Amino acid sequence: MSRVVLIQHKTYHGVDNSYITDTIANYPGVFSGVACIEAEAERPDEEMSRLKKLGIRGFRIRPGEGGAERWADSDGMKTMWAHAAETGLAICPLIDPEYIPQVAEMCELFPETPVVVDHFARIGIDGEMREADLAALAGLAAHKQVYVKISAYYALGKKQPPYTDLIPMIARMYEAYGAERLMWASDCPYQLSEPNNYGDSVALITDRIDFFSADEKDWVLRKTAEKVYFT
Repeated sequence: MSRVVLIQHKTYHGVDNSYITDTIANYPGVFSGVACIEAEAERPDEEMSRLKKLGIRGFRIRPGEGGAERWADSDGMKTMWAHAAETGLAICPLIDPEYIPQVAEMCELFPETPVVVDHFARIGIDGEMREADLAALAGLAAHKQVYVKISAYYALGKKQPPYTDLIPMIARMYEAYGAERLMWASDCPYQLSEPNNYGDSVALITDRIDFFSADEKDWVLRKTAEKVYFT
């Protein structure tokens, strides 16, 4: 059975996650979800627990959420991270490279919290993969509950197939995390903006990278996400 992780886009739906939770309910065992909630709420942990019962397994966060410039200064954000550690839910930061130190700071405070960094922390969004940024993201691997989505090929580097310019960045993350802590993503619907497409996105992993074994490709394309979002 194919399994799919649905991600709430706060830009479009705010913190109304019902489209995702209804879909999870209508197709048991097929879908899991990453939701958005208000970290500034009085009890964000209660909303996390409610949504977990509906099939949500992760929560997307962005810089500045929680009512403070730094997540470590936000009581609501710290409540979210602590509750995620207790319940096995994932915190999923959608960030640019300059916010990687904030993720590291929270990982120090909450080492048991599962963390999935979206889209290489958007390193290369301006076309450049800077060494300092790569080192910072690779350094998060010291926290054993951190995972990285090696995704958003449509938005990083040259931003077009065959995406081979991203292979050195993937190799760097592979060296730091291993395949079992990396995950591919479909980036639906953005990966369908011309000239980008799903065929080339999948082929980058299956055909154009020579350092992944067959089993490691399976981890990157499927098993890592299943481990985080379907257990």
